[in-house]
Amino acid sequence: MIEVHDLTKTFGDVTAVDGISFAVRPGVVTGFLGPNGAGKSTTMRMILGLDKPTAGHATVNGTSYAHSPAPIAEIGALLDARAVDGGRSARNHLRALGATVGIGQGRADELLEVVGLTDVADKPAKGFSLGMSQRLGIATALLADPQILMLDEPVNGLDPDGILWIRDLLRKFASEGRTVFLSSHLMSELEITAEHLIVIGRGKLIADLPMEDFIAKASKNHVRVISPDAMRLRGLVAAAEVTVSSDAPDRLAIEGLPASAIGRIAAANGIELHELVPVAPSLEEAFMTLTADAVAFHGSSDTSKAA
Repeated sequence: MIEVHDLTKTFGDVTAVDGISFAVRPGVVTGFLGPNGAGKSTTMRMILGLDKPTAGHATVNGTSYAHSPAPIAEIGALLDARAVDGGRSARNHLRALGATVGIGQGRADELLEVVGLTDVADKPAKGFSLGMSQRLGIATALLADPQILMLDEPVNGLDPDGILWIRDLLRKFASEGRTVFLSSHLMSELEITAEHLIVIGRGKLIADLPMEDFIAKASKNHVRVISPDAMRLRGLVAAAEVTVSSDAPDRLAIEGLPASAIGRIAAANGIELHELVPVAPSLEEAFMTLTADAVAFHGSSDTSKAA
């Protein structure tokens, strides 16, 4: 288990991480979310002892990771898939790292098969695509059969088959009672894979909740209605506990009534319906809602200014 206690990191006048506390527990895949510049990578580096906290501390299985007698057997980490000696082959990279902690050479070949790199095992890593580098990084993280996996953007560069593979791998790892701490900007994938979320913004903790609770907290289910008589239907469903919004004359988004009740009201009043669809909120929608005030960098869709 990873535990973070009042962790703070400043770089000059900039506070990258601001007194956050949370726990990453075994048996579930925990997603780590935040806008760019939120402090996710800095937090991960402090947990691993790569950056020294300005204040607070982090522990891995009850002790500082820097004092672990067998660190790569406790946490298998992937923070930068390109952080490999490009002149070494995938096989030699794994064998060399394994030799430093007494892992036999056969483990390298075993993991190359697991991550799908057997056919390129003897090719220099500098020639690898980003997806291939990610697979090698994951093999490196798994080398000592760790109890915890900490992965930063592990699906970056992977094709659909690779994304499905890493999803199944992480679920299996957690099902064995081990700990998975996963950072990703790919919301749709994280929504499928993670069961718990830790969200930070501008260095502060925003949420520490199960996935379902996080989504429910930020947004509500609604029913999407398309009808040529939408405005009349809007008046018929209006009630104190019902919220209706519209972005077009023939479209309604109705909160507070199930689709079946809306359908009955429409039928009773002779209103033609072209679409009546219950819509569940997504992780992306919830994330955008809850982190709206914590985004450090905003883009614009107005390209005329650039011209």
